[in-house]
Amino acid sequence: MPALADNSRGIIMMVLSNLVFIINDTLIKLVSEGLPTGQILVIRGAISFLLISAVVFATGMHRQWRAVCNRMVAWRTVGEIGATVLYLYALFNMPIANVSAIGQIVPLMTTAAAAIFLAEPVGWRRWTAIAVGFLGVLLIMRPSVSGFDMFSLAAFASMGFITMRDLVTREMPSGVPTLLVVAVTAAAMTATGATLSLVENWPVPSLKQWAILGAASTLLLCGYGTSIMAMRFGAMAVVAPFRYTGILFAVVLGFLVWGDVPNVLTLVGTLIVVATGVYTFRREMRLAQQVRSIEASAVSRSSA
Repeated sequence: MPALADNSRGIIMMVLSNLVFIINDTLIKLVSEGLPTGQILVIRGAISFLLISAVVFATGMHRQWRAVCNRMVAWRTVGEIGATVLYLYALFNMPIANVSAIGQIVPLMTTAAAAIFLAEPVGWRRWTAIAVGFLGVLLIMRPSVSGFDMFSLAAFASMGFITMRDLVTREMPSGVPTLLVVAVTAAAMTATGATLSLVENWPVPSLKQWAILGAASTLLLCGYGTSIMAMRFGAMAVVAPFRYTGILFAVVLGFLVWGDVPNVLTLVGTLIVVATGVYTFRREMRLAQQVRSIEASAVSRSSA
């Protein structure tokens, strides 16, 4: 019964996390119609940094600031910067549902990258799922005779940076506090926006734009928090597949706000990516369970 309750809370947190992130993306896309990218990053980053800093100081976490002074945190920050800049470039020029659908390739890219760079074992079934998933992404991106659309390529490249960020995060020392990593990320994104602003003209934001950016900043931090709680509450095998509810939210909001309706190829490609992602995740969980069973049997034989 407790496990069932934990899984239910985990599922709720995962669905809520997806909803929060998609609403954040919608707000940022709306405000991009009147403000340049650098200015958006500076304002959102500064607000997020102030909010997370208040939490860091309130919890006394600031005393552990030396923990984030390592190269893994630095590389993670590089991944976050690349992912954010490219993602926003795509988001500001593509339907939100298409960007979200391309984003679902990340679990497959992470599996492939872990096999290539971390020498993790990946069998032919998962390699096949990865290949099929990439074909699904091609259906979403739909290259023309002249090549791929630059915005779709930017969205795809941002997923590469996200994969790098996630792999580096897995290699970070366990003693590095999550709150401090989030604070470093917010500060880095503010600095990135300031750099981009060197070639931009900043208009004075209206009260409505300030309100939207303030809401987006708060939602961004809520998204981080709910995603962490989702993984801590429930079993990963049960909770993780619900990450794909983000596509449904993106389609609905894209239609309600901009009147976007995904075409058949986009829907088919999305279904392929989701199906292969769920299969890959389930396969990894099954293999991990088999390894644990073998290890437990070995321990029990040695103790007998």
